[in-house]
Amino acid sequence: MFAQRLIPLFLLLGLNGCEPLSNALDLPNPQKTAALAEAEGKAIGGACRHAGRSIEDCYALNAKAQKAAIFAGWREMNDYMMQNNLQSVPSVLAHPQAPLPAAASAPKTPDPVMAAAPQDERTAKRASR
Repeated sequence: MFAQRLIPLFLLLGLNGCEPLSNALDLPNPQKTAALAEAEGKAIGGACRHAGRSIEDCYALNAKAQKAAIFAGWREMNDYMMQNNLQSVPSVLAHPQAPLPAAASAPKTPDPVMAAAPQDERTAKRASR
């Protein structure tokens, strides 16, 4: 009689230790991975809307994130901003993958007069300018 009550208790205690054991062994948990991806996508979408980016730009800048989660976060932030009359705060920093302006990306060609002149003449020309 005592053994019949003790076995389910041990089974219950044994199943309770599965999650800490899987965390210690770094076993993948698909539910946690999906929840993390969802939360990250919502955060990205909310940040894009707060920065004043369009949803299409947000998709393009974050191709690896889930589009549905990005949209959900963007929409939630849009609703929040509309309710509280908040303005978007544009980003000051350029995205690292953004193309450079044509003037900044074009290599500077050396002045042919300066390149052919000897070193001492170069300093004289610079001083006279």
